[in-house]
Amino acid sequence: MPSFDVVSEADMIEVKNAVEQSNKEITTRFDFKGSSAKVEQKDTELTAFADSDFQLSQVRDVLTNKLAKRKVDVRFLDEGKIEKIGGDKVKQVIKVKNGIETDDAKKIVKVIKDSKMKVQASIQGESVRVTGAKRDDLQAAMAMLRKDVPDMPLEFNNFRD
Repeated sequence: MPSFDVVSEADMIEVKNAVEQSNKEITTRFDFKGSSAKVEQKDTELTAFADSDFQLSQVRDVLTNKLAKRKVDVRFLDEGKIEKIGGDKVKQVIKVKNGIETDDAKKIVKVIKDSKMKVQASIQGESVRVTGAKRDDLQAAMAMLRKDVPDMPLEFNNFRD
């Protein structure tokens, strides 16, 4: 029986490369001269540091531009609140989301069931498995999910005939 998995995973290697490129650009930019602006990465957590709120927004802009150039969807980023640290300095924790949360998975299953297509969807941990009798039905389900679930960066893998 043909099937595929709906997943939501950022390419962490590309995220790491984007962080390194962002730091390189920040060190060479004139408006960041003499500041402590930088981006650090620990697993799936990015931390942006800067001297002021305005500089922090500039650091985030540089980071999102580098991520976009490396084809990492910025919808993976979950920005936390801005925290003040010693002196005038500020930081912001940005989490990189991996996997589909249970509520979102239920939403995907509901969208598939409401479409009356001849496919079945089941939640498998942090992914959703979609099975159907025909390959064409599965491809139609992929197109429908791309259109009807725009708020999540979805990928389709593990396609089996």
